[in-house]
Amino acid sequence: MKIGSVLTLELKKAGKKMETYRCKIIEKSEHYLFIDYPIHEKTKKTSFIPKGTVLRAMFMDEKQNLYAFKTEIVAKVKLTVPGIAIKLPGDDLKRIQRREFVRVEAAIDVAIHSKNNSFSPIVTVSTDISGGGLSVILPHGKTMEGDGPLDLWLTLDMQSGEYFYINAEAELVFIKEQETLVHTASLKFINLTKEDQHKIVRFSFEKQREARKKELSV
Repeated sequence: MKIGSVLTLELKKAGKKMETYRCKIIEKSEHYLFIDYPIHEKTKKTSFIPKGTVLRAMFMDEKQNLYAFKTEIVAKVKLTVPGIAIKLPGDDLKRIQRREFVRVEAAIDVAIHSKNNSFSPIVTVSTDISGGGLSVILPHGKTMEGDGPLDLWLTLDMQSGEYFYINAEAELVFIKEQETLVHTASLKFINLTKEDQHKIVRFSFEKQREARKKELSV
């Protein structure tokens, strides 16, 4: 974790949905991380979390590995900007996502536009997604001809009840013709921001956990 790195903070309150926040590391010491005041991802407002609150923090390193750890609000601080101190991770620091992004099954609303107008806009759903790309159902009669870049709009429905709307650039990898006559298109993200990639990886991780819980309950 470097100064300037983005952290996602998760707070679960009794009887309520998970609350998620974004913040940046502004300084660090031997035992603490100093972060700016967290921004609530849903309301986009600055949040003041009480001292002693236990949180789950996640961050992505330069190699796109995702890590998580438990931490606690220790104190308010005044550095170059006002902020708060949280505990550095101990032995509970866990890597929760491999560098090669895990692809999970997920039906996500997707709008696809050709940047060079080689085909008419397509509104469809995905069959799977990862931090590197996704596959979508190609509606009957629709084509994705041309070699130009694609403009994607995705809607991620998080377990916290939040919705993330992501605009990403992508390229067509291939189109697979199924025996059922339903065609799927494999798309690769290009020029995806780290913040949006972090959200997609988080979404994929939630879907993995959800699938494991279903398997255990069978």
